[in-house]
Amino acid sequence: MADLKPQIEISFAEMFLCSAFAACFAEFCTLPLDTAKVRLQLQKKAAGVDGVGVPKYTGLLGTMTTIAREEGLSALWKGLIPGLQRQCLYGGLRIGLYGPVKTYLVGSEFIGDIPVYHKILAALLTGAIAIAVANPTDLVKVRLQAEGKLPAGVPRRYSGALDAYFTIVRQEGLGALWTGLGPNVARNAIINAAELASYDQFKQMILRIPGFMDNVLTHVLAGLGAGFFAVCIGSPVDVVKSRMMGDSTYKSTFDCFIKTLKSEGFFAFYKGFFLNFGRLGAWNVIMFLTLEQAKIFFGGAA
Repeated sequence: MADLKPQIEISFAEMFLCSAFAACFAEFCTLPLDTAKVRLQLQKKAAGVDGVGVPKYTGLLGTMTTIAREEGLSALWKGLIPGLQRQCLYGGLRIGLYGPVKTYLVGSEFIGDIPVYHKILAALLTGAIAIAVANPTDLVKVRLQAEGKLPAGVPRRYSGALDAYFTIVRQEGLGALWTGLGPNVARNAIINAAELASYDQFKQMILRIPGFMDNVLTHVLAGLGAGFFAVCIGSPVDVVKSRMMGDSTYKSTFDCFIKTLKSEGFFAFYKGFFLNFGRLGAWNVIMFLTLEQAKIFFGGAA
C-alpha cells in the first residue's frame, strides 16, 4: 500500500518524531535556497537613473552569491533556529496527524486504496492545524531572513530568534506573532495537500508500474512530483505570506494581494518560481527519503 500510513503501525508519538526529524534535516539542507527565495519575493521594483528597474537580486545563484558576498556565508542560514522550531511543530503535526485523519475520514474498517479526495481533505486539515500552532516560528524565521546588509552604525532589528519573539510581542503585541495567519493557513494547507496527497498518489501510481519497488528511486520520483505540484499551486499565497510577514505596512491579505498585483503584475506572484521549485523539490526529496528511513527504523514499513 502506497499510503504514507505505515503497514506496520507505529504510534503517533513515534510518527511525530520521525516527521519532525525528517523536516528539520530537510530544512537545514535547503535553508539557503529558502533565504534566497524570501529575498526575491520581498524585492520590489526599484527605479534606476534611467527609470528602469534594477533589481538587486537576480536568480538562484545570483541571489545566493550576493547574500554570501555582502553578509557572509552564514547569512544563507538566517532564521535557522526558528526554522527548526517551525519544522518540529509544523512538520511533526502535519505529517504525524495525516495518517490518523485519513483513517478517521474513511473509517477504521476501510480496506484498499484510500480515495484521493480523502487524502486531499486530510492534508488540508492537518496543514491548517499545524501552521496555526507554528505561525509564530514562521513569522520570526521570515523576519530574520528578510533583513539584509545594513548601513554602518544601523543596528539590526533583532539580535536573534529569542530576541525577535520578545521584541515583536513588546512592540506589536502578542497577537502580532500570528501576523499573516490567513495567507499562511491558506498557503500551508494547500501546499500540505499538494505535497502529502500528491506524494501519496504518485508513490501509489509508480508502484503499479512493472519493475518499480518501494525503494529510494520511487521515493525520489514521488518527492519531485510532489514538490513541483506544490510550487505550482502554492506560489501566489507563498509570495503574499512572505510579504505580509516581512513588511508590516500591508493592512490585510487582500490589501497585499491587490497592491502587488497593481504595482508588479500577475507574474510577481511567481517570483522565484524555479528557485522555489528547486527548494521545495529538494526539500521534498530529502524530507520524504529521511521520513521513510526513520519509519523503518521505528519498525514501520516504508
